[in-house]
Amino acid sequence: MNPLLVAGVDEAGRGPLAGPVAVAAVILDPARPVAGLGDSKALSQTRRETLAPLIRAQVLAWHVEWVWPEEIDRLNILHATMAGMSRALRALQPAPVRALVDGNRLPRDLPCPAEALVKGDAREPAIMAASILAKVARDQYMRDLEQRWPGYGFALHKGYPTPEHFEALRRLGPCEQHRRSFAPVRALLAPTLLD
Repeated sequence: MNPLLVAGVDEAGRGPLAGPVAVAAVILDPARPVAGLGDSKALSQTRRETLAPLIRAQVLAWHVEWVWPEEIDRLNILHATMAGMSRALRALQPAPVRALVDGNRLPRDLPCPAEALVKGDAREPAIMAASILAKVARDQYMRDLEQRWPGYGFALHKGYPTPEHFEALRRLGPCEQHRRSFAPVRALLAPTLLD
């Protein structure tokens, strides 16, 4: 068992009303450290997008797992995110011997022992790397989504509940990328369900 195979796990996109959650798992390579890691929320978009390819090139293993709106609506956001974390860890090759997960909860069915770290994305380099990969992947997905669903402003607000997003939702109604289990989206669907 290699004690260096410790994976960091973090997600991006739990709070938005639309789009997937991106969950990343990363095993850093001690022989090839990535300079400049930090909490993805504290880094500029340009810095994150500069770091992401370096992370992918210099780590021992990485994987981004997608948790789609249908799964979020079926399981709820917490359970769907936990399932995504478990899948992200299982996808790593080599397999991790331990995982450090950002937050205060752990999925039940992890493939290895794990520890939850509150504010881990500001404390643990492997979680920082996962945080950056998840955020960059999700932001790109949401920019691409703007092409498929114009008018919602996904490239700008990334699906988060901003005044612009609420205005677009009222004007256009929810699209297939909206999370129907989230109260603001459900409220807009209710009148059509009664027809």
